[in-house]
Amino acid sequence: MKCPQCGHLEHRVLETRVHREEEIRRRRECLSCKLRFTTVETVFTHYPHVIKKDGRREPFSKEKLRRGIQIACKKRPVSVGQIESLVNLISRWVQGTPDKEMAASKIGQAVVKELKILDDVAYVRFASVYKTFTDVNEFMASLEAETRNKHEAEA
Repeated sequence: MKCPQCGHLEHRVLETRVHREEEIRRRRECLSCKLRFTTVETVFTHYPHVIKKDGRREPFSKEKLRRGIQIACKKRPVSVGQIESLVNLISRWVQGTPDKEMAASKIGQAVVKELKILDDVAYVRFASVYKTFTDVNEFMASLEAETRNKHEAEA
């Protein structure tokens, strides 16, 4: 690690903090010019590519997953921490698969399953986009089937 001011290679670490789950921040001091600077270390992870409905392939995006879940949870009593936990859970699951490619529908099913536990409204919002219903009747039939299944499970 070179000092950003003088280019000297020797420095000392003053402080180390874990920021989120995936990065470490280190406060450093150059032994030559005494400049203090912060570095960020992240683990380089390999995720499989996602196969979209239309056959396109794109790299898995944790940010895209987070954005979709945030939209579903908008104005719901779901904390940022719960959303982050869900994003990390799904990301670890995706990363842990041995496949180099994964269908977007498989990821969507995992998100729907977890959102159903977290918040009913967020679940319905996400499922309505993920399942791409053709009309309101199809959506209502699916919702009624879910409600019946829930009541049967409780009985």
